[in-house]
Amino acid sequence: MSNDNQTLLSVRELRVRFRQEDGGRFEALKGVSFDIPANRTVALVGESGSGKSVTSMAIMQLLPQQGCEIDAGSQLLFQGKDLLKQSPAELRRLRGKDIAMIFQEPMSSLNPVFTVGEQIVETLTLHAGLSRGAAWKRAVELLREVGLPEPEKRVKRYPHELSGGQQQRVMIAIAIACEPKLLIADEPTTALDVTIQKQILQLIADLQKKHGMSVLFITHDLGVVGEFADEVVVMRHGVIREQGTVEQIFENPQDAYTKALLSCRPNLDRRPERLAVIDDFLKPGGYVEPAERARGYAAGDEIVLDVQGLCKSFDIREGLFGKRQFHAVQDVSFKLARGKTLGIVGESGSGKTTVGLTLVRLHQATAGRALFHGQDLIGMSAKAFHAYKKRIQIIFQNPYASLNPRFTVEQILTEPMLLHGIGQDAGQRRRLAQDLLDKVGLPAGALAKYPHEFSGGQRQRIAIARCLTLKPEVLICDESVSALDVSVQAQVLNLLQDLQDEYKLSYLFISHDLAVVKHISDQVLVMNQGRVVEQADADVIYREPQDGYTKKLLGAIPQGWSAALAPA
Repeated sequence: MSNDNQTLLSVRELRVRFRQEDGGRFEALKGVSFDIPANRTVALVGESGSGKSVTSMAIMQLLPQQGCEIDAGSQLLFQGKDLLKQSPAELRRLRGKDIAMIFQEPMSSLNPVFTVGEQIVETLTLHAGLSRGAAWKRAVELLREVGLPEPEKRVKRYPHELSGGQQQRVMIAIAIACEPKLLIADEPTTALDVTIQKQILQLIADLQKKHGMSVLFITHDLGVVGEFADEVVVMRHGVIREQGTVEQIFENPQDAYTKALLSCRPNLDRRPERLAVIDDFLKPGGYVEPAERARGYAAGDEIVLDVQGLCKSFDIREGLFGKRQFHAVQDVSFKLARGKTLGIVGESGSGKTTVGLTLVRLHQATAGRALFHGQDLIGMSAKAFHAYKKRIQIIFQNPYASLNPRFTVEQILTEPMLLHGIGQDAGQRRRLAQDLLDKVGLPAGALAKYPHEFSGGQRQRIAIARCLTLKPEVLICDESVSALDVSVQAQVLNLLQDLQDEYKLSYLFISHDLAVVKHISDQVLVMNQGRVVEQADADVIYREPQDGYTKKLLGAIPQGWSAALAPA
């Protein structure tokens, strides 16, 4: 094991520029400097666009050669050697063997035409010089080490045959195969359930201790790193705003931006009327915490949606001619009140999204009723349901996929109006679209732009505006903030709350993030394997969970620095 006092990697005055289409230069990194000590975990934290991933790609020397410039004065000193001055052959020797990386999206990183075993074997034969037989045996051992069940069988599976968490474990197995000195983990848990996220974070921490590695952990969520990082580097707009030990950053942050990142994420102990956003801390006078918001159903609440015994099954092929039924949703019942939010939580595969898609008839229910103001959405004809489409809308998880890339924002917002006869002419529909953009905090000039010209948070605002064009009574939010930075997530949650207060909207809020659900929900419904295991007011479920599965979900919520302080 390495001496903890030694520096494994020194990043010195790292400046990276990208050539833009107009011929200009965009400086992504503006003189970044930090150290990664041997046998320590350093967390690199910041929002999208802060330069975190560019830093990691520069260390791996994986930035594009065309259109990218690294300043001549920059240094990346790995065990005293400047990586920027190494030959391609030497870099190939270092990558995989001494420096390894876990990428954010395993399905984009794993080769879909090779089994996971073959991909681990390739790493071992290239960098460790093992024979194919020895490498295959070692691949099974690695899958067992990263906690994959039945490794002898899983080693022969293709990536698409594994869950998201299992795919990420395979990525970790490939990364640690040659026992690297430095492991770079780029947002390895962002898209995972809270329980799987906890398992992956614990796995990385255990492997770091076992193999004596250094880890550079990249994330946008400061709350996640508090439990296992040794040091924290906070970045914004290509500049390091603050760095120090995890204790210094959490107990006594100095920079306003660091304080903002720590406060943006919903807290299980408080429910302010509005979440803090970055600008609250950067403006003169600082941030003043607002009053608490009371949540919960009341006896006199008007019920707008009454779901009774909802079921949905899918036919799954087995062999050439056989098939079996998969019961995705089984006997789900709940009531949604006017102006209230019902949170639906559970792991991937629990049936959350299927419930939402079935209610808007993107899936056809197998059984059950969904009474919307007394009318059964499930049982009515397609023609009759058309009139209800504008009254119950859905915001999808991925705004990149749900917005038409060939449409301008104006076309995206006015098309639903045209289909449902809203607005007397094109001019009035355009004015309505401008009003909606203003409502969701986007400038009128955005009407002429295309989706690719916006950030993820801005696209989600456009998706919300599109739903509002039809003046719905119920919005189904399907993981609508899960892929966003904590600061952007706070902005979107505040927007949803403002719209609910103004229009008395009812939300069905589907998420695997229990902290977010507690913040925005009046009542919570917990699903596991297609069934409802618990349902109660949000404060009751979080204070006194009854079901073992609910307790497991709550126990997996990242507790940050407070968990690191807690006695073992």
